[in-house]
Amino acid sequence: MAEVDPWMIGDSPAMTELADQQYSLRPILVSAFGPALMFGVAEGAVLPVVALTARDLGASVATASVVVALIGVGSLISNVPSAYITTRYGERAAIIGAGAISAVAMLVALAAPNVAVLGLAMLMIGLANAVFLLARQTYLTESVPLHLRARALSTLGGTARIGLFIGPFVGALVISLSGIRAAYLVACAAAVIAGLIAVFSTNLVATHPAPGDAPKTTSIRTVLRSHRRVFLTVGIGILLISAVRSSRQVVIPLWAEHLQLSPSATSLIYGLSGAVDMLVFYPAGKLMDQRGRQWVVLPSMLLMGLSLILLPLSSSFLTLLVPALTLGFGNGIGAGMVATMGADLAPPGARPSFLGIWRLLSDAGNCGGPVLLSAITGLASLAAGIVTNGAIGFVAAVIVWFWLPRSEAGRPAPRIGGLVEASGVSAPAD
Repeated sequence: MAEVDPWMIGDSPAMTELADQQYSLRPILVSAFGPALMFGVAEGAVLPVVALTARDLGASVATASVVVALIGVGSLISNVPSAYITTRYGERAAIIGAGAISAVAMLVALAAPNVAVLGLAMLMIGLANAVFLLARQTYLTESVPLHLRARALSTLGGTARIGLFIGPFVGALVISLSGIRAAYLVACAAAVIAGLIAVFSTNLVATHPAPGDAPKTTSIRTVLRSHRRVFLTVGIGILLISAVRSSRQVVIPLWAEHLQLSPSATSLIYGLSGAVDMLVFYPAGKLMDQRGRQWVVLPSMLLMGLSLILLPLSSSFLTLLVPALTLGFGNGIGAGMVATMGADLAPPGARPSFLGIWRLLSDAGNCGGPVLLSAITGLASLAAGIVTNGAIGFVAAVIVWFWLPRSEAGRPAPRIGGLVEASGVSAPAD
């Protein structure tokens, strides 16, 4: 049977059908998604205990919160360097290196004698996460046919969510036997397993164009300049989407406390919301592949925006549970949507550089969402802060609707300055 060029998929129903017969995600399930699951377990195991570890070392509540935030800061400042690392050494080496750095960071946190060393370990974890996520997204973008791209990237996000869900339970079991710092041993083991999966995966190398046909690798500065219109339009939308999605993790426990719900009730609401979030990623990815990206991106933002706006009207366990579940559903169907949009727009020959900038915008939103919520809460009220974040969801939906290229089943159809044609050949954005 004739070999299919994955970048030409979608040019005709016949080619899509042929590609369906030839390509399946099953052979790469372990190599592509196993490390994501393990990294999720590692992060999930330590997130509940980082602040407690900092407090045991003498940190104030405010300082302990900063230590936890250093994971996000490490990821934020490492996205662009991660693009260089992935370009220079390849996706497989980057994943192995990220697993090693994460494992060492967990051991540093385990033995940390003071808050400064613990903070350094959190920065290292953020660095490892940035390298891993960029390498994983680059690999799937280049190796998975276009008509399966959203499903692959949604599954990537979904497996990470599953890991984050499992991690705290495994950590809690080990903590009950050996103490709070034992959670870092669980995370270290998970990071090592993630790296070993990459070491022993023979199908981890993405299929690249022939050397004579491959575009020259483009620098980050050149990508910023030539595609600035994309970053100033869709990129701003990505920043706002990430801000809304990160704020949801804060608003549920804060509003539950405002309603004077018990910690167990708050945990139950948060857990149920997370369970819904975790269960819907694959159908959403399939819908993006079959109907187009807007069919998921817009409902995700509209549902989350509406839920946040209505959430301050809740006054009891049940009335808070409904918007919390809707938030989980809206976020869950959006699993992988930011990565998929970035993959669609990333030009061949400059994918790591483009995706590094893309992740920088996403992480900036992740850090900015809770900060904005805190600022507006201080100036006005918690309800005002929550509603503002909900309104940002609607703004993000408008930006994406107006600027995101319309797409058809299995085939994005970019129109931003000719950035990417259907064949995958890039052209200057401006």
